[in-house]
Amino acid sequence: MTTTRRILATSGGFLATDRWGVMSPGGLVLEALRLSGADRPRVCLVMTASGDDASYLARSYAALASLGCDVDHLALFTMPNRDPEAVLASSDVVWVGGGSVANLLALWRLHGVDTAMRAAWESGTVLAGVSAGSICWHVGGPTDSFGPQLRIVQDGLALLPYGNGVHYDSEEQRRPLLQRTVAEGILPTSYATDDRIGILYEGIEPVAVLADTDVDPVDGPAAYRIEAVGGRAVETRLPVGVIRA
Repeated sequence: MTTTRRILATSGGFLATDRWGVMSPGGLVLEALRLSGADRPRVCLVMTASGDDASYLARSYAALASLGCDVDHLALFTMPNRDPEAVLASSDVVWVGGGSVANLLALWRLHGVDTAMRAAWESGTVLAGVSAGSICWHVGGPTDSFGPQLRIVQDGLALLPYGNGVHYDSEEQRRPLLQRTVAEGILPTSYATDDRIGILYEGIEPVAVLADTDVDPVDGPAAYRIEAVGGRAVETRLPVGVIRA
């Protein structure tokens, strides 16, 4: 049987609640679990981009507690708490949190997490994440890893041969920077997501736009494809649903 390689690259995943510091799983997290096909999915949280922030990790564990899954995590500070290859290979779903994608990529390569992620993906583990945990699977994209003025990171894992933009509707620097770098050929054709939106890839093909909550298909948040045509960037809105060729 052929293994389907899946990546869910998002600007969402967990939702705020009416209690301070408490998160609930959104539709994107629920879809990642469903895509695993496991009756009781084994989930590995990877919060490298936030420096393995203990609060972020605890809130993520709590949000997953009632979903009928087994949760573990891979931490790299101050030393790896697990063998990366072993824990990722035994996971049905990997969820990568937000933060500094530049720091994430440097530490992953230092500890062999980059090759372990690729191996897990090729064996059928669903790779998913938010913000830094979205850009990392791509060639690169705009990031605030270096300061408040956004810059382009170009050393992503490139499991997906595209650029990536996150928080496309909520952080004003991101859209023009991604469009400019695609137009100039710094990044290849790119895909971007508004907040609470994710793109599902099967193999390296984007197949569906998903959301954390119900959205208006006409005016609500969406995903976008940005391509260079004649030296300028052309943006195509991709509403929630199947991506048409």
